[in-house]
This record gives sequence, structure tokens and C-alpha cells, in this order.
Amino acid sequence: MAGLPPSQSNKALVLSYLDIRKAIGIIGIALPLALAIGKYFIDGPGMESSISHYYYTGMRNVLVGSLCAIAVFLLSYRGYERKDELAGDFACIFAIGVAFFPTTPVLNATERDKIIGILHLIFATAFFSTLAYFSLALFRIKDKTKIITPRKKLRNHIYLVCGCTILACIVLIAMVSLLSPESPIKQHNPVFWLEAIAIWAFGWSWFTKGEGILKDREV
Repeated sequence: MAGLPPSQSNKALVLSYLDIRKAIGIIGIALPLALAIGKYFIDGPGMESSISHYYYTGMRNVLVGSLCAIAVFLLSYRGYERKDELAGDFACIFAIGVAFFPTTPVLNATERDKIIGILHLIFATAFFSTLAYFSLALFRIKDKTKIITPRKKLRNHIYLVCGCTILACIVLIAMVSLLSPESPIKQHNPVFWLEAIAIWAFGWSWFTKGEGILKDREV
């Protein structure tokens, strides 16, 4: 940042990283409801069985665009160590994979569609797993040069809850996939709600990391 003294330049850089984290969080928090509400007004009533199936509705561009935006932000993510950058790079690749390898359509799926759907599932599982890793490991790293404030401890609890929630949703989605298509549970779109909960957990984790809430007080 030309023209700024080093201290102001570093402060501006930190603020830009915080903005990136908040932006990722806001997209995650807003996405499930945006898809459901948008689809209602564009295509009419009725929910899709999963977040991924909104690809086949009028909300396709919103879904793909949101994933691409998250991918770009993740690619630019920087943390304390090299492993933070690697996690961001991998999460970016996985998000792009989820966006451009759509889930298998419900009707008239070809063999090619099914293969692409398997890739989508692999990318989605890897994406959510990486997001859980951010919350459970990377976000909870303590800066040894700073005092751990009560708010930092509370933020770490939020990261822990969010990370565990994401992992629990991954397991539950896998369990739901084993149910018979005629199962009464599937009438309530459990995969959509589990994916939504995982995405909300991811969103709140990143929004918190961006100091959208529970920011340490200035001293």
C-alpha cells in the first residue's frame, strides 16, 4: 500500500483479511435461505431435497456464483502459518469442484451425470471436511505473544461448536443416504436441512473469525 507508513499499511492489511473472513461468513449464512426463498419466487413453492439440487432450478447462478465467490476468498486467505494457506487453497479447489461438477439430477440421469454426481459428492465431502478443519484446528490457534482474552476463549468455543456441527452433519447426511427412498424421514428433506446447518455453522465460524462478533475490546 504505497504512501502509507508501515504501521498503517499492516493495519490496513489486517482489516482486509478480516473483511475477507466476514464476507465468507456472510455468504455462508445467507446462502441456504437465499436459495430456498429465491426458488419460491422464481419456480414456485416446494423445496429441493438438497442444497446441491438448487443447481437445477432458477437459482443455479446464485448457487454457482456464491461457491465461486467463496472459492476466491478462500484462495486469498492467509493465516499464521503455511498450513493455513494450504487449507485455503484446497478448500478453494473443493468449492470450485462442487460448483462445476453438479449433483446427479433426480430425473433422467445419464451415466455421465452419475459419474459427475460422484465427483460432486467427493468434492462436497472434502469441502465440508476442510471447513471443519478450519474451525476445529486453525481458528483456535493461540497467539503466544498475546494474552488470551475472555472473548478469545468464547470465540474458540464458537469455533469448536461450529466445527463439531459440520462433522456431525457430514455423518448424518451419510446415514440419511442409506435410508430407503420410501422412508418417511426423506419426506422432510433432511439432507437439505443438514447441509443448511453445516453451511450456517461454517458461516458463523468465519464471521466470528472476521471479528463480526465478539471482537476484542480496544485497550
